[in-house]
This record gives sequence, C-alpha cells and structure tokens, in this order.
Amino acid sequence: MTGTGPDDRRIDTTRPHPARVYDWFLGGKDNYPVDEELGRRITAIDAGAPKAARANRAFMRRAVRTLAEETGIRQFLDIGTGIPTEPNLHQIVQSVAPDARVVYVDNDPIVLAHANALLRGTPEGVTEYVQADARDPLAILRRAAEVLDLDRPVALSLIALLHFIADEDGAHDLVAGLLDALAPGSCLVLSTMTADFEPENVRRGIAAYAAGGVTLVARSHAEVGGFFKGLELLDPGIVPVGDWRPDTAPEGPVSLYGAVGRKPGPS
Repeated sequence: MTGTGPDDRRIDTTRPHPARVYDWFLGGKDNYPVDEELGRRITAIDAGAPKAARANRAFMRRAVRTLAEETGIRQFLDIGTGIPTEPNLHQIVQSVAPDARVVYVDNDPIVLAHANALLRGTPEGVTEYVQADARDPLAILRRAAEVLDLDRPVALSLIALLHFIADEDGAHDLVAGLLDALAPGSCLVLSTMTADFEPENVRRGIAAYAAGGVTLVARSHAEVGGFFKGLELLDPGIVPVGDWRPDTAPEGPVSLYGAVGRKPGPS
C-alpha cells in the first residue's frame, strides 16, 4: 500500500518541528538549520537530550517486540511516527510476526516525503502511512480502519507525543477517545516527558521549545498514570524508559516515563 494524506502541504523550514529536532538528536540528516539550532540549544541546557532520544527509541523497540511476542497482537497503530529511523516499528514487529499490520500517522510533510521507508514491510504483512494530526482522532481511526480490524486487539503507540499536547488541549481526551474505539485486549504503549528527576533542566528545555513556538509539557508519575486509567499495566509499570525491561544496561536516567497498559478483556 502507499502512503496517503494531503499532498499540498509544504514543509515549513522557518519553525522547528518536533519530529525533525528528534531526528537531529538521533544523528539523522532529515532536519533543517532551524531544527538543529533548537536541538543545539536544548543540548546546551541538557547534554543528555540525545541520550534521552536514544533511550526513548530503544523503549519503543522493546515494548512493541514484547507485545508481538507475548500478547499475540498483530495490529499496530503508531501515532506521531516521526522521521524513519531504522529499525522502524514495522520491521521489529514483522520480524516476530511477518503478517503484522502497521499504520503510521504523522502530520509533518517531511515524514510523508520519507514514507516509502516506512512501507517496505514483509509480503505477508501490511504497512500504511497516513498524514493526519494527532488532535483529530476520529480522522485517524477512520483511516486506520481501512487497514486494521478495530474489532480485534490493536497496539496503540504514542511515543514521545503527549508532551507536545497540553491537558487543556485535550491530551487525556485524545488517549481516551482512541482507546475507547479499540477492542478489549488492545494495548497502549506510551512515553512522555517528566520533570521528576531533573526539574531545572526540564524547565529550561520547555522554555527553549516555547521560544521556538513548540508547546512542551512535563508530567509527574501520577499524571502519567492518568493516561492508563482503566488499563492493566504490564510489569514493571510506569518507570523511566531505560528501566522498562532493559536488554542492556541503561545509559543513565532520562526525563521520560514509559509504560505499557492493556485494555481489560479477552485477548
């Protein structure tokens, strides 16, 4: 299948975009001077920012592999995909289950420009890219339902997304609305920023993002827990991303919580 979405949106190189700043943190090349400038400003404040990006990416890999191996889920909806960085989510889950179906969602035209890299899946499986805004869950679900069977369990991946959406802008409604539409046995994979460990660095980072026109929100452990209301948390619960079932020694603490929760009901 091919990536779909509006084809008339142009890449705005005058303002930083979170997906491109994240790409810069990971050592990617699909970013612009305005993104690098913000990335360098953040790194000057917190030299661990690139480490946090790597730890976050590794958490995603471990979490979705765990779901593919241990829960039997074969459908994945990844919102806030970002610029392709191998291994991508579909490569991980289709290495476990070649027939897995994956829908990627992002709102940055540069991600659309690189969507072909997200669509090279197994012949047995399906990968699709949808250009849409995370704040429009009904549109996302409508498009996802063209590829995924929403009457069967789906793994919903919201990796490093919700700290760009404030509570007053509907962050909790977004998560609840998406989960309500998914079948029992579905799982939520989530990582988001916290100021619980390095409050001053995080405060200054938030200010730097704000100066670039980007909203950034830090949440406490209890506030992150609110996204998992009614879900069954997989061990070890809500922890720093590097501590979620690590397969190597963590590089050190980072200001991101990660967790996986399961919607009760038959698998």
